Amino acid sequence: QLQLVQSGGGLVQSGGSLRLSCTASGGTLANYAIGWFRQAPGKEREGVSCIANSDDGSYYRDSVKGRFTFSADNAKNTMYLEMNNLKPEDTAVYYCAAGRRAGGLPIYYCSGYVPLHTWGQGAQVTVSS
Repeated sequence: QLQLVQSGGGLVQSGGSLRLSCTASGGTLANYAIGWFRQAPGKEREGVSCIANSDDGSYYRDSVKGRFTFSADNAKNTMYLEMNNLKPEDTAVYYCAAGRRAGGLPIYYCSGYVPLHTWGQGAQVTVSS
């Protein structure tokens, strides 16, 4: 079945950049709703950015708008999260996820209203001040 493998976490200073990658196997990523999530110590997991399909655009939570970009390369069956101007409050474990499309807007997937069923192993992102 579908599997997701992540890479690209690490340590950066405030204002720096990182790019996370998530490669799918056992399925074609372009056929799924996809998203990036994060969980900081002592906090619940939150949706960072999600894409439902090619027609409905993408969702970004307010705290990352203008700084993060979610993209996918269908030829490589890989999704990416480009993170720029990182802040200490971005420190978290970041997860990619994918699930069957059920219609609706991308915010529905990031909010958990429409659950995603396959998850990457997570990547630690630490931003120092």
